Amino acid sequence: MLEQLLIFTRGGLILWTCKEIGNALKGSPIDTLIRSCLLEERSGLASFNYDAPGAAYTLKWTFHNELGLVFVAVYQRILHLLYVDDLLSMVKREFAEIYDPKRTVYREFDGTFKQLKMEAEARAEELKKSKPVGKPVSNGKRQGHGQKGGYDGGNKNRSEGGLANDGGDGDGEGEGHKGHKMENGYANGNHVGVKDSKVTTVVKGKENASSNNGAFDVNKLQKLRSKGGKKTDTVDNKVSKEDTKKKITKKNRVWDDKPPPTKLDFTPTVDANGNGNDNVHDVAEVHGESMMDIEEVVSSDSESEDDEEVGKETKLDAKKKGWFSSMFQSIAGKANLEKADLEPALKALKDRLMTKNVAEEIAEKLCESVSASLEGKKLASFTRVSSTVQAAMEEALVRILTPRRSIDILRDVHAAKEQNKPYVVVFVGVNGVGKSTNLAKVAYWLLQHKVSVMMAACDTFRSGAVEQLRTHARRLQIPIFEKGYEKDPAIVAKEAIQEAARNGSDVVLVDTAGRMQDNEPLMRALSKLVNLNNPDLVLFVGEALVGNDAVDQLSKFNQKLADLSTSPSPRLIDGILLTKFDTIDDKVGAALSMVYVSGAPVMFVGCGQSYTDLKKLNVKSIVKTLLA
Repeated sequence: MLEQLLIFTRGGLILWTCKEIGNALKGSPIDTLIRSCLLEERSGLASFNYDAPGAAYTLKWTFHNELGLVFVAVYQRILHLLYVDDLLSMVKREFAEIYDPKRTVYREFDGTFKQLKMEAEARAEELKKSKPVGKPVSNGKRQGHGQKGGYDGGNKNRSEGGLANDGGDGDGEGEGHKGHKMENGYANGNHVGVKDSKVTTVVKGKENASSNNGAFDVNKLQKLRSKGGKKTDTVDNKVSKEDTKKKITKKNRVWDDKPPPTKLDFTPTVDANGNGNDNVHDVAEVHGESMMDIEEVVSSDSESEDDEEVGKETKLDAKKKGWFSSMFQSIAGKANLEKADLEPALKALKDRLMTKNVAEEIAEKLCESVSASLEGKKLASFTRVSSTVQAAMEEALVRILTPRRSIDILRDVHAAKEQNKPYVVVFVGVNGVGKSTNLAKVAYWLLQHKVSVMMAACDTFRSGAVEQLRTHARRLQIPIFEKGYEKDPAIVAKEAIQEAARNGSDVVLVDTAGRMQDNEPLMRALSKLVNLNNPDLVLFVGEALVGNDAVDQLSKFNQKLADLSTSPSPRLIDGILLTKFDTIDDKVGAALSMVYVSGAPVMFVGCGQSYTDLKKLNVKSIVKTLLA
């Protein structure tokens, strides 16, 4: 049974709801659909599933892009209603005829909808009855195989591990029968199974290897060695003696003219109370303003790029429809854009996004969403399809990468300070992405804004992790809380937060061990740390170098945090820190893939090895690079 059907504008104004159904929906499936699907450019999906306490809904939708209308149907997921797609298309067609932008009430549409619903249900019933029922498997033949004969009554109950019984004629053995015999190593007469044929081809390939052109002949090599073996040995001995005499040690390469770095100072570190060695000369090397506080200026798209796109579309249209029809369409305008008109431009955009390191799955979904938002729209005069598609894709990318909530950490830190509690940030991620280094960069940026910071060494798994964080703490002259190795990281983090509350530290930066997304024990330990301490920010540290792997990493991290959580509302990834951004040139697609998969914004971008090399993500710059 259909639970609800709504018609609303893209601006959010509800024009009509089905009064006949009148079922109260549990939760807020429509709001979730808009927030998690339509606004995140996932409208190309076939359906959307919404789970609420005591109910599970499936939502389907369609657009009227020319009028800016959205049609959404909601029904119980267990029902699998077959007529919903047909009903939505009929409602869309009928409502478009009576739609007036100045009207907000459409009571007369109730009777029309009732008639349309009856027609759609009747058509679905007829379609269900007209479907041919699958024939049962006969006694003599196996359904779905094209063999001449099948198992006879005496052989059909044999197990696959038994020996083949040869009672019966040769035509009674099908392919499946031969396959069973060859799996167990038995063959009768001239019967050859699939595996047997593969083996024979491999053997023949080896025997004929010497006769193939370009193949390596071992016999010829042995003959050559037998003829000239002594000469080659003497030559090799002479060469080896000369090499030993002329052996020169390789000099160390000097990359720049800077003086060699000073040795590290291994004096005692600053403890949690702030006591320790005040004479830390390494801090003098830390200078400069963090790039987080420097605003980047991105120039607008050049006209040459637009001209290039127009030229590409001109060639494409000229091949498909001819030059004259292409030019006439751009001047006069097209009545309505169809899917066939959009496919060439969308395919070119998909290929371009994939060359910029965007995951293939994400690029395909984005193109489907853009196609759904443009299909049925009228093409303006003097406008090409490629320009329209490019503008729609640019708008979609900006919408995805722009944070939907405030990412002002400094404001959140001061809000937590007013409540007399420290602001806790947990850094998580896979191995080797640079969690500890970028944690120190964030600490340096916070110190520049007069925020007191304490580090918590909760990577009790990797050797040298505590010493690495201790070095950063000494250079930045901030306290560090540590308990050594082989301790429960959740308990260490809890004690660090308590210590920060006693000492009045504003922020606690929790360093965790790197772990692969498939490592069950370490993911369970991470889930325990997050659930026990309830941090204010869970920051996923990922590399800008990854492509398709970014989808797998983030989705599995989120899934594990949700599955292993004991809370009914589990904590997931809140933000992303993208590292090694200075090494990728224009391959910036990992940022888009990570944001699309998790819905979390990119809060920091690491772009170097010094403490100042931390920036904000410039959305306009990323979009311009992706579409360049």
